[in-house]
Order: sequence, then structure tokens, then C-alpha cells
Amino acid sequence: MSTAADSGPGWRRLHSRTVLVTALVTVGVAVGAAVPVMVALSGRLGYATAVGWALAGTVLLTGCAAAGDYVRWRRTRYRVGAERVDLHTGLLLAKRRSLARERIRSVDLTAHPLLRILGLVTVRIGTGEHTGGDSTLELDAVDRAEGERLRRELLDRAAPRASGAHRDGELATFDPRWIRYAPVSFVAPMLGGAAAGGVMQISEWAGVQGEVIDWVADRFRDTPLVWAIVVLAAVALAAGVVGALGLWTEMWWNYRLEREPGGTLRVRRGLFTSRSLSVEERRLRGVDLVEPLGVRLVGAARVDAITTGLTRDEESRSADHNTLLPAAPRALADAIAAEVLRESVTPTGAQLTAHPRAARGRRLRRALAVALAPVLLQILLGLLLTPVLLWTALACAAVCVPVAVLLAVDAYRSLGHTLSGDYLVTRSGTVRRSTAALRRTGVIGWTVKQSCFQRRAGLLSLTATTAAGNGAYTAHDADASEGLAFAADAVPGLLEPFLERG
Repeated sequence: MSTAADSGPGWRRLHSRTVLVTALVTVGVAVGAAVPVMVALSGRLGYATAVGWALAGTVLLTGCAAAGDYVRWRRTRYRVGAERVDLHTGLLLAKRRSLARERIRSVDLTAHPLLRILGLVTVRIGTGEHTGGDSTLELDAVDRAEGERLRRELLDRAAPRASGAHRDGELATFDPRWIRYAPVSFVAPMLGGAAAGGVMQISEWAGVQGEVIDWVADRFRDTPLVWAIVVLAAVALAAGVVGALGLWTEMWWNYRLEREPGGTLRVRRGLFTSRSLSVEERRLRGVDLVEPLGVRLVGAARVDAITTGLTRDEESRSADHNTLLPAAPRALADAIAAEVLRESVTPTGAQLTAHPRAARGRRLRRALAVALAPVLLQILLGLLLTPVLLWTALACAAVCVPVAVLLAVDAYRSLGHTLSGDYLVTRSGTVRRSTAALRRTGVIGWTVKQSCFQRRAGLLSLTATTAAGNGAYTAHDADASEGLAFAADAVPGLLEPFLERG
């Protein structure tokens, strides 16, 4: 358990086992580096001498790392006062950092496998301001009980409003059936390509890349080229599916979403590395129902929180930093969105106002331009260089044009906006369709854009700006008059000074 520091009342040290964690991690790194060095030296110095040098290097490196971390542990202390949280650390360069408790927006707990074995967690305290490391304090590491105490103490504030019919406690728990949505995400083909590239890179490091290529060529010597490509792509995709299943399991095992007394939503998850994310309801501005194409085709969606107080550093560390519910059946996603927002009817399921057909034409023209650009280039090169490119242009057009048209039509059908109670709702996207329900009181401004082409078609794009989430949520290519009326009704008085009503 964390012990009190000697430097004054209220000051505490990090847990002493953090030095052991550093030593064990350094041993693992040193052994991994020493094995290939030992193999290389054994032929020249002999096996016993090579092992001796490897052990000596490992002991020296581990000792230096442990000694350095011991000094850090001795020189680091923290204190939670009535108004501020203080962290003092450093030997040659002393650092004194302090955060006002009223500005603290997040207290997240993370523990990789070694920390979990030793009963420790890393506590990250953030204010949500976009000022880099000055907006966060990190305690690496304290025991789990101390981490939970800090999280409860620093986030124990009054709920923003009465809970009404919406329950506290557990809102959603892990369901193993959700894993079926992992292979249909874009992660699977990305991991498959990464696996193929990794095999080639490792073979190059080992100096056997040529042998690997020859071995693969021998397997497909009597196979037509097209079928060989299909088989190799299928093998890479299968590897990607396995990787996606493993990644999903590690990220979302033991998932639990709960509402704690005091108005805090908490997400806990992780198989090897445990993660705990807390979101204060008073900084919740809405939810975003995200439906990537593959996930949407099987009737699923995930729920992201639109909140203030998540720093850019946190966003860069984790793409799912604000996810409240992983990909799950759409009906469940809508129900969880309603529970999170304390609404009887989910805004994400509201009937949306369709956009004019001119918006469909704009998407069709853009999609065809993107699809036909490489086709026209191949035709030009085919006329100048070789007729073979004319056939590849034909094949490219036969595949790309229908796909582009389907995606453009789907993108048009996905467009929509409406007002649902206290929320304005916008939807757009096809490869990644997003239905954002933003609290109207969270809108701090409107951006109205209208290009010359939109003006001729009677369209415009309306962007609601907010201090939460992505910072901007857009209704693309809405009818000009109807869109302006929608913006004026969503936040009365904000856009009125700039409108002329007939």
C-alpha cells in the first residue's frame, strides 16, 4: 500500500513496487537484446564467454535502471488537498506541478499485465485542457485500492440532474456474441496487410527474403496468376480476421458500463491491460452512433460519448478513448444511448429530414470523378505506350464505377438532420456513417458554408460548433431555406440576427 511521505502532512509516495516493475521490464528488454548478441559472439569467443558477457550486460543494465527508478520513487510525492492536487518530482531538475480540483475532468486507471500481477495501477488525472502535458498528472504507479480511492475522491461531485426513471449501477456488460462484429471491421484487412508486410520485413532482416519469395512461387507455379493473387489475399485476410478477433478480445474483455453515484459514467475493460475511463455526466454533451460500413451491414453500431475534457494527447493515445459501447446490435446501441443521455426515447433513432435530390447528384458526380480519373489515365497511357493498359482500364471501370455509384447513393440516403427534444441530430457518411445527437445547449456557434455550385442547387452546409467531441457536427448539403430554419430553431437567438425572413 502507498506509504505517507516524510515531507509533511498529506503527502504520499508512489508504491515501492514500481522499482520492481522497472527492474523486471528492463530484464525482459535486456534478455531480448542479449540473446542475438550472445549467438553472434559464441562463434568467436566461445559459448561460456558469450553467456558471461550477456549476463554481465543484463545485470548492469538492470541495476542502472532500477537505481534510476529508485531515485525517482524517492523524489516523487503527491498530495490531494481540499482545493488542489500537487505532484513533486525530480532530482537535478525538480518539477512542481499542481491542478485545481474543480478543473479536474478525468481520472483514468490503466494497468498492463505486470502491474496487474503486482496489484498496481497507473493513475492519469486530467483537466481536459488542450495544453499538452501541463493539463495532466500521472502517478506511475500506486496500488489498486489507492487508485480507486483517488478516482472516487476527485470525481465525487453532485449529479447534474435527477436520475428519474433511469437507473444507476450497471448499464451494459460484456456479451461474447459481440465478437462476431470484429471480423467485419476495417481492422481485419489492415491487420492482414500488416501481417504480410511483417513476414517480408522479418525475412529481409534474416536475409532469406529471396527464399521466402521462391517458396511461395513454387506453391503457385501451376496456378493462374489471378487465382494465385486471390488465394494470397484470402490467406492475408484470414490472418487479419484472426488478428482482429484477438485484438477485440484484448480490448473489450470484461467490459462493463455503469453509472456511479455522483453522476459519473465509468467504462472498464481489458483482458491483459485493464483500462478504466470515467466521464462526468455534467460534461457530456451528447452521443455519436458510429456505424462503419461492414458493421452496419450486419445491423450493429457503437456508441461514442461527445464530451468536453478529453485532451488531444488522450485522443492520440487511443482511438477508442470515448467509446461507451463497442459494436453491438443497433437496438441495444440506441437503448444505451437513451440510458446514457437519461432520455426515454433515444435521439439517435429519431426520424430525420431527408436532403434534396440535388445532394445526391453532387455525390454521384464526385464519386464518378474519383472512379474515372485512374481509368482515363490508363486509357491515355494505353494510347501512348501499350494497348494492354486499355484492357486494365476497362477492368478498372467495370469494378470501380458500380462501386462508386453504390457508395454515392448510400451516402445520399445517409444524409439527414432533425430536432429531437433537447438534441439536434445530424447524420452523414457511408464508409463510416455517424449519427450525432448533440445537446442544443452545447452549441456555441454555427458555420454556414455555400459554394457557388451549392448556391445554384439551392443547398448549403450547416456546422454546429461545440467545445465537445470533434468540435463540429455538420448537416451536409441541406436545403438552404429549410437548413437555416433548422439552425434557428435548434438554438433560438444564435443565428436570428443574420437571417432575413420572408
